[in-house]
Amino acid sequence: MTYCVAIKLEEGLVFASDSRTNAGVDQVSTYSKMHTFETEGERLLMVLTAGNLATTQAVINRLKREMEEGIEGSLGDASHMSEAAEYLGRVNREEQEKHSEALSRSGIAAEATLIIGGQIRGEEPEIYRVYPQGNYITTSCHTPFLQIGESKYGKPILDRIVTPESDLGDAARCALVSIDSTIRSNLTVGPPIEVFVYEAGSFAFEHYLCLEADNDYLRALTHAWDENIRKAFQELPRFDWEATRDRKRRGTLFHTRSDDKARKPSR
Repeated sequence: MTYCVAIKLEEGLVFASDSRTNAGVDQVSTYSKMHTFETEGERLLMVLTAGNLATTQAVINRLKREMEEGIEGSLGDASHMSEAAEYLGRVNREEQEKHSEALSRSGIAAEATLIIGGQIRGEEPEIYRVYPQGNYITTSCHTPFLQIGESKYGKPILDRIVTPESDLGDAARCALVSIDSTIRSNLTVGPPIEVFVYEAGSFAFEHYLCLEADNDYLRALTHAWDENIRKAFQELPRFDWEATRDRKRRGTLFHTRSDDKARKPSR
């Protein structure tokens, strides 16, 4: 399993992903799930992958090959990000279909889910989530981020913090905390953590990090988040009953049978 997130902001885009793959407790490996496609000064695209590793590798290899060969409609040829997303969906679906029947007999799913984002000159930066069936969705003003993989653990922090107006640094930190929260709750997600911050209109790879588990910045970020969330919890408003001086009234009141008989009215 994996966890990847992409965030669309007014200032640009943020991408983050873990690097763990898992095919059982004794088959844990590390693979990058962040793949770049660039035509210098003209387009810069990022693809994040989750799902069957063989499928995602086949998809990425085909994307690179067809871009290098100048195939019509490929990532190097698409005029709009939506066209790139549609092309990626078609390639993903075709690669799944090649092996789905054989894999299904072994109880293995060939499905893969992807995120594609970036900017093509003349267009605004965009991100899309591409489903195994080939269809796709994009962001909205209310939900400026997309996730794939183990998304549930890291979503609450994104919901509370990220808006389209967030700056790139805050969004990148939020993405890291989102992944850290997921790592805490799910063993199939793990470092190294990759982060790429793209400034709109730059068409350049200027802000990229690959953080191992012992990275000083990652440790400091995790420690600061843990300490501050504990502090915030301690400062939450108290219940009215917590202020009472009669500590016995805080529990459940039980009566003995003799008490019940004593309270039973006589006839």
